[in-house]
Amino acid sequence: MRWVALLAASTVVTGGAEAQGARVAGRVTILERGNKPSPDLGDAVIYLEGSGEGAAARPATVEVAINNKLYVPHVLVVPVGSTVKFPNRDPFNHNVFSPSEPNQFDLGLYGRNEAKSWTFARPGLARIYCNVHPRMVSYVMVAANRFFTQPGTDGSFALDSVPPGRYRLHVWHERIAAEVVKDLTVTAAGATDVQVALNARGYRWQPHKNKYGREYPTNAGRERY
Repeated sequence: MRWVALLAASTVVTGGAEAQGARVAGRVTILERGNKPSPDLGDAVIYLEGSGEGAAARPATVEVAINNKLYVPHVLVVPVGSTVKFPNRDPFNHNVFSPSEPNQFDLGLYGRNEAKSWTFARPGLARIYCNVHPRMVSYVMVAANRFFTQPGTDGSFALDSVPPGRYRLHVWHERIAAEVVKDLTVTAAGATDVQVALNARGYRWQPHKNKYGREYPTNAGRERY
């Protein structure tokens, strides 16, 4: 929930649903090889779709910084229409791009202390890469309504002011092959013991193509900058 909190000051809910809704809360767990603890539970994204989802969130302006060949934060969730700035804090060039429809973009090559932005006009997941450094990746989940969050490092999550009704609860994580989707009924008392188990035991990192749809150069990963 750490990055969602940054949006609170710029998020406005329409109508009176916020005061009348209930709480949806629970925990996400990830099954790992050898039953190891999960180091990245906080990188999951939880969101709702279904009845009562008309309460929109005002678009926000936030940052995903480039620092030491990393995107920070690694995962971000924003309302549809939000603008994300990508400031380059490295002493060399980067080329931020995403091939993910319907939010694909290419910000081109730019250097230290420069920043470029993109406005995400459609809901969905955008995978963000660098055309220079193949290991650089970030994920921006663009939410269609205000019912979204990220869990804490222990996997716990909560969504407040959810109007009673029937929903589909989506849980996404980069190491899971497909989103987990659960039917959920929210009563006036809420739904406060939602448990979602994700299975990452078969996960293997797969390289992606560059912005031209080609493999990165064979010396990629041994860049001099």
